[in-house]
Amino acid sequence: MTTFIQQLINGLMLGSVYALLALGYTMVYGIIKLINFAHGDIYMLGAYFGYFFIKVLHLNFFIALILAMAVSAIIGVVIEYVAYRPLRHSPRIAVLISALGISFLLENGMTYLYGSDQRSFPQAIKTVQYHFYGIQVSNIQLIIAVTSIVLMLLLTYIVKNTKMGRAMRAVSADPDAASLMGININHTISFTFAIGSALAAGGVLIGLYYNSIDPLMGMTPGLKAFVAAVLGGIGIIPGAAVGGWLIGILETMVQATAFSDYKDAIVYAMLIVILLIKPTGILGKNKREKV
Repeated sequence: MTTFIQQLINGLMLGSVYALLALGYTMVYGIIKLINFAHGDIYMLGAYFGYFFIKVLHLNFFIALILAMAVSAIIGVVIEYVAYRPLRHSPRIAVLISALGISFLLENGMTYLYGSDQRSFPQAIKTVQYHFYGIQVSNIQLIIAVTSIVLMLLLTYIVKNTKMGRAMRAVSADPDAASLMGININHTISFTFAIGSALAAGGVLIGLYYNSIDPLMGMTPGLKAFVAAVLGGIGIIPGAAVGGWLIGILETMVQATAFSDYKDAIVYAMLIVILLIKPTGILGKNKREKV
């Protein structure tokens, strides 16, 4: 039982980062029905900016995290303006190909600039282990969990209780009607990309946890976060959080068994299963469409 609880806690910590990434996917999809496959690579850029702020500028970890979130938000807005906005009224396949192109550009650009080798992430916070009845939790894990929950609550507040949040919900429901009501569609979409990309700075948290970063570090977590968004219900904010935690728990549980080499395959198999059984996700609702 102790081992089970330990793996459950580890899964919740890892799932918190997946949840942050999944929120970025689900917000963008909820607004413009786009799967932003470059989102995982913005996560990678956030980790590198965090590395720069801590290693080179010697900033406090939390200040570095906030700055990395700000820079990631700016990059997300620029990507939307350059790569997605000109294709907004094009077939969806064109926008999807553009997203994949941006993903490869960021990965190979960072590989060209900084090499493909892993870099050791600076330990800005000294690791302290806490023991409770045979269960071990580190201060790093607690920081990741608390930071993730605070950011998710802040996002929920923005969407539910602010003027821009109401604009986002209006654009998601009916862009044409929102435009007629005086809502600036371009500004709303840019704001959505900014918020979603800022959450991708969870790469800083992962860099601190695993003590390493590399130009391809966003590929696998990005795909798993997409699975988490679909699992919880793409376009639904609470669903992204639930999906992220479930994926994190599943991955750590499998890793503790003899099937640890297949943990990624099992996560992707879950995507197939959920699409076959409940395509709208755990918290999603079936919608009737007139034909």
